[in-house]
Amino acid sequence: MRRVGLSVAGFVLMMTALPTQARDLSKHDLDVCKWGAGMAGTAQQSKLSGTTLYSARKKLQVRTFSKPWMRKMALGITEQTYKSPSRLKPAAVKQTYYDGCVQHELARK
Repeated sequence: MRRVGLSVAGFVLMMTALPTQARDLSKHDLDVCKWGAGMAGTAQQSKLSGTTLYSARKKLQVRTFSKPWMRKMALGITEQTYKSPSRLKPAAVKQTYYDGCVQHELARK
């Protein structure tokens, strides 16, 4: 029982520290993470609704993006989301992607 309490306390501490650490990143880095998280959430929603990967990719191909790198990244995020066996809700996928992206950016710096 004591280990469970320590694990929960450690998790809560880690989650409260994440917003503090995220402030060390530039606004651009946070915006990229937020955008990617949105793409992951949308891809998960499409996957759970029964849309095929082919259809999801076609929609992204005709969509206009503000930056040249966004299309390729959106396609990659969508493909990875579809390959994942995860059945999590889109909001959970979005949060997981965002947290992982922020951690990755912090580790790079």
